[in-house]
Amino acid sequence: MTASQKRWLGLLLVALGFGLVYWRVAVKLASDWYHDDNYSHGFLIVPLAAYFVWERREKLRKIPILPSAFGLVVVLGSVAVLVAGILGSELFLTRISILGTIIGVVLFLFGWQHLRALAFPVAFLLLMIPIPAIIFNRIAFPLQLLASQFGESAMGLANVPVLREGNVLILANTTLEVAEACSGIRSLVSLLTLAIVFGYFSDPRGWVRTLLALSSVPVAIVTNGFRVAGTGIAAHQFGAAAAEGFFHEFSGWLVFVAAFMLMLAVQRAIVRLAPTASEALAPAAV
Repeated sequence: MTASQKRWLGLLLVALGFGLVYWRVAVKLASDWYHDDNYSHGFLIVPLAAYFVWERREKLRKIPILPSAFGLVVVLGSVAVLVAGILGSELFLTRISILGTIIGVVLFLFGWQHLRALAFPVAFLLLMIPIPAIIFNRIAFPLQLLASQFGESAMGLANVPVLREGNVLILANTTLEVAEACSGIRSLVSLLTLAIVFGYFSDPRGWVRTLLALSSVPVAIVTNGFRVAGTGIAAHQFGAAAAEGFFHEFSGWLVFVAAFMLMLAVQRAIVRLAPTASEALAPAAV
């Protein structure tokens, strides 16, 4: 067998072994993507990561293959994390071990230079893993209070009488609770993913991509606050039914579109203030 054939055979065996070890974890992860709206974007993460790897194919061909034995240590450590997660019924550990195993395999078969070239696609896979419940709750509840405060202030400016008690908004004709699903964390996670992908395709500069990703946080918080305020105003004008059913679901999609438009505006503002070299040299339109 040629060296290339041996390498492909090795990759096939590794893929089969990976599937045997992680198929239960993968099935449960896909089930959570399907049932948890906070992570429904997870189905897009693996195909996008695969595309990012394929996009680097020419660069990877030019990098010399220098396998590192340390990769085997990383793989064994990741499998130990998997076992600990299974024994402790901790889903996050079983899932994060997937990334550790991938890193170890790349190191063991190809070396450090290949791992550096694949750093972004591998790191991107983090977005497919749901946040641990203890961290999720620490983020969600403050966001609930923030959205409630924002909604109270906005409704006050619109001359809508409202009394806030924690995350509960008491109106004259109904009471609204800013529940966990309305905290904005769903749009925050999805918008962060969208911002990273959008930044990757829209600008080659790392600092611009980072700034776009960071901008998704305040954008998600502000737009969700407006959603809570709009729901409260609609409930005040048309009754409690306006805060439920179709209007509630439609407002969620509308807010997400508005958030993306704001993020697009941020990107255009950055390009205007700091254009790339090619844009700076391009002739102005007449």
